[in-house]
Amino acid sequence: MTKNFALIGAAGYVAPKHMKAIKETGNVLVAALDKSDSVGILDSFSYDVSFFTEFERFDRHAEKMKMAEDKTKIDYVSICSPNYLHDAHIRFALRIGAHAICEKPLVLNPWNLDAIQLMEQETGKKVYTVLQLRVHPSIIALKSRLAGEMSGKKHLIDLTYITSRGKWYFHSWKGDIAKSGGIATNIGIHFFDMLIWLFGKVQYQEVHLAESRKMAGFIELDNAVVRWFLSVDHSDLPEQVKKAGVPTYRSITIDNQEIEFSGGFADLHTLVYKDILQGRGYGIEDARPSLNLVSSIRNTTPGIKNKNGIHPFLVKR
Repeated sequence: MTKNFALIGAAGYVAPKHMKAIKETGNVLVAALDKSDSVGILDSFSYDVSFFTEFERFDRHAEKMKMAEDKTKIDYVSICSPNYLHDAHIRFALRIGAHAICEKPLVLNPWNLDAIQLMEQETGKKVYTVLQLRVHPSIIALKSRLAGEMSGKKHLIDLTYITSRGKWYFHSWKGDIAKSGGIATNIGIHFFDMLIWLFGKVQYQEVHLAESRKMAGFIELDNAVVRWFLSVDHSDLPEQVKKAGVPTYRSITIDNQEIEFSGGFADLHTLVYKDILQGRGYGIEDARPSLNLVSSIRNTTPGIKNKNGIHPFLVKR
């Protein structure tokens, strides 16, 4: 049965992935919201999307649809808004009788999850999060391989993610830690979620560097120790990457062996949507461990206690 979707944050970077997933799963985008009207991308998916730049009018429209016949009500709200608005937009979705599909992070402060769970129970609707790396074929294969290991040793993981951003980044909500949660939350949380999913619960963490453009630290998981480095500073790119004119460098090694998952990202949101529509999908409790971790990172004073846990890129500084 075809489902009706509304989308919040239609002008954002990730929104087209959600529009594509809605269409490819045979469903309909019926309404969209963004304070920016640079949303011509909508025409690539439908000419019949009701569009709003003011939340109040969008809210009124959604309530009107809720009171109408089942065929016009909104079944799901896809949330691609700035991080600090996710909590409010999830509540909006539940209030109008829709399920929420929210980009990471679900919330900035993990204690807000409990209140949302209560709303789930009150409304009978679900909150889903987009943990797309968990559906990446290479990561699924790695999880299967790790499950078959009997060594009991802790793996050594190096996580390096550098994605170049210009001055605009720090004039947007992404550069405001109160709105984005900072580098670890904004660009790191999907990697942290993946590593927790693969290697178990967080036992210990320390932060070695905390700047507006880059962060680094050490995490001990049940079955791995992780040295991590995250940056939006173009100067941190390896020289060979700079020479190739590539703006992003992504590397995860396990015991000095590179994990190859550079491809296969194009359809991950569609896979996430298929799982959700089939009654599966990841929810609040799945998101909680990585949210607890990035909240801890955000509130930790930098200091190096474990010198063996220093990321190689930090050693070069």
